[in-house]
Amino acid sequence: MTTDDGFAFSAHVPVRWSDMDAFGHINHARMVTLMEEARIQWLLSAGEEYQPLITSAMIVNVAIRYQAQLRHSDTPLHVGMWVSAFRSVDFTISYEIRGAQAPADSKPACVATTQMAVVDIEKHTLRRLSPDEKAHLAAWSRS
Repeated sequence: MTTDDGFAFSAHVPVRWSDMDAFGHINHARMVTLMEEARIQWLLSAGEEYQPLITSAMIVNVAIRYQAQLRHSDTPLHVGMWVSAFRSVDFTISYEIRGAQAPADSKPACVATTQMAVVDIEKHTLRRLSPDEKAHLAAWSRS
């Protein structure tokens, strides 16, 4: 399942003035929030069938590498996402983030990952991904 641009899902996220820092580029903490907005769009698009997966996933690790500045004029950000790995109890979403005017094949301004663990909400323990969930995550990989 990939979009025309080769990602499992693409989101366009507006940059707000409050996302900027004193140097005129997107603040690091705000970048995490912008990634969250894109990730939520994607996860909610999965449909009710995968609601148990979505509601039981929690972030255990975030990694971001900045390769160029992003400014307010780059709004909306194009955020391409895919599942780059999954194991028995977690999965990793990878991101390529570009400004609105950047060509799709250009070097991304930001590359990032979020590792999501799945938990049994009532027991407060990790749980294993079901075979159906693993198949769905595999379908979200990048081709």
